[in-house]
Amino acid sequence: MTRPITAGVDGTPESLAALDWAAREAVRRGLPLRVLHVWRHVEAPSAPDPIVQRGWAETAAAEAVRPVTERHPGLHISLDVPEGVPAETLTKAAADAELLVLGSRGHGGVVGFLLGSVGGRVVAEASRPVVLVRAGDKAASEAAGREIVVGQDGSPEDSAAALGFAFETAAARGATVRVVRAWTLPPVFAYSPASLKLLDDAGGLEPYERKALAEAVHPWRERYPDVLVSEHVEMGSAGQVLLSVSGGAQLVVVGRRPHHTAVTARIGSVAHGVLHHAPCPVAVVPGVTSEG
Repeated sequence: MTRPITAGVDGTPESLAALDWAAREAVRRGLPLRVLHVWRHVEAPSAPDPIVQRGWAETAAAEAVRPVTERHPGLHISLDVPEGVPAETLTKAAADAELLVLGSRGHGGVVGFLLGSVGGRVVAEASRPVVLVRAGDKAASEAAGREIVVGQDGSPEDSAAALGFAFETAAARGATVRVVRAWTLPPVFAYSPASLKLLDDAGGLEPYERKALAEAVHPWRERYPDVLVSEHVEMGSAGQVLLSVSGGAQLVVVGRRPHHTAVTARIGSVAHGVLHHAPCPVAVVPGVTSEG
């Protein structure tokens, strides 16, 4: 089954930038584009008939899609305007998509289309990658020379989903991948005889981390031999290290583990920090990945 790239739109500049990003990515990957505009019936004494409200939503969605159709005449685009709860509808749509693309507003927060708990729920619960795009994003940001930054942590299996997404995207764009592994000094009581032997064999903490990163990247180098790769190991918190190297990136890719509370689902601290502060689009990839 061919999965489309799905873009959520609501008419805001952020969602329109996300739609443009999704269309360019669909063209690169040779995939169809699904545009999703979720609306909710407003019940109030002065509110118009639900049929009228649906008409407004359909008109707004069609207006958003028209310039994309003109820019990409060969791209297959479908438009859906369902009534429903945004978080639930978007999360369900992500399950059937290659990836879900949404808008996010400004630095310092994920709001706008991802208002309140909606964004957190979608990112934390979606079973497929979710890409967040800001209003200022332009096609020129994807020009050759701007790398894709991806976080790696734990074993090769832990970050396989995020690495796979980064390499696949880089291959479609002709981009370089910078794989980042951050490390910190563990407390003394965390050492065991077995871990001490591993560190001794590796020659110390930093060489150990470099070896672990090389082992995680190796299968992806083999699978994508034409993708240029740089391996970055730095002492510090994962979120801070990723942000420190994201200034010239065209995309940052982070993994996430879902964190559930009694009230709602939450994303982990690394994805949360990168989403708030990265200057470029951010892809959050589900799986047992780089989170803290």
